[in-house]
Amino acid sequence: MPSYNEVLAVILGGGRGARLYPLTQMRSKPAVPIAGKYRLIDIPISNCINSEIFRIAILTQFNSVSLHRHITRTYNFDSFHQGFVQIWAAEQTMESADWYQGTADAVRKQMMEIQATGAKYVLILAGDHLYRMDYRAMAEYHWENKADITVAVQPVAKDEASRFGVLKRESGGRILDFYEKPKDPETQKRFVSRADPQRPFLGSMGIYMFNTKVLTDFIDNFPDYDDFGGDIIPQAIKTHKVFGFDFDSYWQDIGTIRSFYETNLMLTSSKSPFDFYDAKLPIYTDTRFLPASIVEECSLKEVLIAEGCRVLRSDISHSILGIRSQIAAGCVIKDSIVMGSDYFERDFGSLPIGIGANCHIEGAILDKNVRIGENVTIRPFPRNTDLDHQKWYVRDGIVILPKDVEILPGMVIAP
Repeated sequence: MPSYNEVLAVILGGGRGARLYPLTQMRSKPAVPIAGKYRLIDIPISNCINSEIFRIAILTQFNSVSLHRHITRTYNFDSFHQGFVQIWAAEQTMESADWYQGTADAVRKQMMEIQATGAKYVLILAGDHLYRMDYRAMAEYHWENKADITVAVQPVAKDEASRFGVLKRESGGRILDFYEKPKDPETQKRFVSRADPQRPFLGSMGIYMFNTKVLTDFIDNFPDYDDFGGDIIPQAIKTHKVFGFDFDSYWQDIGTIRSFYETNLMLTSSKSPFDFYDAKLPIYTDTRFLPASIVEECSLKEVLIAEGCRVLRSDISHSILGIRSQIAAGCVIKDSIVMGSDYFERDFGSLPIGIGANCHIEGAILDKNVRIGENVTIRPFPRNTDLDHQKWYVRDGIVILPKDVEILPGMVIAP
C-alpha cells in the first residue's frame, strides 16, 4: 500500500463566488466565516490534517488577501515536519496571462508546481463544502482498485439532481456513465442508480483522486478541458479506470446565501447532523487568544456564542454570535447570523461596532464590523425576494448587512 505522504491535496480556492454575494464582496468564498469562529477553508484543511495528508496546496485568485492572511496565521508546521500548507496564487506566465477558467484549468496552470512536489497522487478538493471525511479511506479504496481516478459520490435527492454531476456504476464500483448537472427529466431518468425513492441518484461531491501521471496526461492532451465535472471525468470513463467511492455522512455545498444561512443556523441545535466538537477529528482555525464571552441577564435559546463577546440583557434565539460580537441591552435577535468583528474597538465615532440598544433583528446576516444604532428593526422579506440597497441587500428573503456598514438609529429594514 502506498504512503499517505505520496498524496498532494489541492484545494480549489473558488472564483468570484457571485451566488454568495455580498458576503464575497471583500473576500473569496473559502474565506467566508462559518459557525461563529471558523472559515470555510478550515474544513478541507482540517480534513486533510486529520487524514494524515500533510502536503496541502490552496489555489487562489479572487479577493484572496483575507484568505492568505488566515492561512499563513493558522497553518504552520514546525521545522521538523515534512508537511506544508502553501498558497498557489493565480499568476501570469510566459504560457498564459489568463485567470483560471475552471476547476481543471486552475490545476493546469499549477501543474509545474504539482509535479515539483513529486507526489504520485493528487487529491482535488473544494474550499466551500461543510463535511467531515477521512480521505485515507478514499485513498485506500483508490489503491485497492488500482484506479486511475476515484470520485467521491453521495446519494442525491431527485429535486437536487440538476445541481450535481450524476453517474452510473457497475457492481464493482467502476463508473460507467457520467452527466454533469442534468436538467432534462428524461436524462435524469437514465441515471437512477438506487432503489431509494427519496435519493435515487448518485452524485459527484467534487472530490477527485488522480494518479498524477493520469492527471498530467489529461491536462496536456486536452488543453480545452477547463472543468473536471463537465469535461475531464466524462472523457476519462471512456478510456481509464474511474471508480466511485461511497460517502453517506453529512455533506453540504455552501453555494448560495440560502444554503449558507440555513447550514449555519442548523449548527445551533444540539441535534445538528454536523458539529465542530469531535475530539478525535477537530476542525482547526486561527488561535486568537480571545477572552471568554460576557453574557449578562440574557434569555438564550439555541444560540452559538464565540469568544470575546459582550451580550447585555437581550433575548436571543436560533442565532449565531461570532467572535467579538457586542450586543447592547434590550435587543431581540432571532434566526440571525451575527459574524462579530475583526478587532476590539478602543476609540469610535458616532456608532460603535456592534448592535445598539433596543434593536429587533430577525432573519438577517450581519457581516463583520457592522455598526447598528439604537432602535433599529430588521425583518425578513418573503422567500425569493432579491433587493440591492446602498447599505443592505436581500437575497432569497434574507437581509444581509455587508462588512463595515453603518445603519443609523431608528432605521427599519422590513417588507
